[in-house]
Amino acid sequence: MIGRIKGTLEHIKATEVLIDVNGIGYEIQMPMTSIYQLPEIGESVTVYTHLIVREDLHLLCGFIDENEKTMFKELIKTNGVGAKMALTILSTMSASDFLKAVNNSDINSLTKIPKIGKKTAERLLIEIRDRFKNISIESNNHTPSNFKEDAVNGLVALGYNNKEAKNMIDNVQNEDLNTEELIKEALKNVF
Repeated sequence: MIGRIKGTLEHIKATEVLIDVNGIGYEIQMPMTSIYQLPEIGESVTVYTHLIVREDLHLLCGFIDENEKTMFKELIKTNGVGAKMALTILSTMSASDFLKAVNNSDINSLTKIPKIGKKTAERLLIEIRDRFKNISIESNNHTPSNFKEDAVNGLVALGYNNKEAKNMIDNVQNEDLNTEELIKEALKNVF
């Protein structure tokens, strides 16, 4: 099993990154919440990974912190939740927010995740609640300035240069947004 990769961030394309480790390039699928936190291209990065091996697929999934990796591993054990669905869930909300939604039986938050309707959200709650009883995930204590910095890094990961990304985030009027919300608002203002 490949549990962690440390190397140079070479490329970011949507939800996939390429990390060079001594001349070997690892293609790693990542949720957007992790991609937002990546350093700039060419910098050193450490990613916690989980390798999925099937007859027709070898998929390396990566996460910036071990909380997301833990949540991902629990999610893929759930009936009807594969790796792609688990990555979508963790792209939409942080591991701590997802755990809070499950613990509070917050169906509305779960239905905001793409491809999860009310019935699927209810089924997920029933199947996941007991499995997540003993999991405790610390939420990141981000300050608004951390959110802005992470949002700038997220836009850079999406292909904007650092100056453009900083200007886009500075143009967002609402100061009370988290990283994901800042990026969404910044992108809305562009289009």
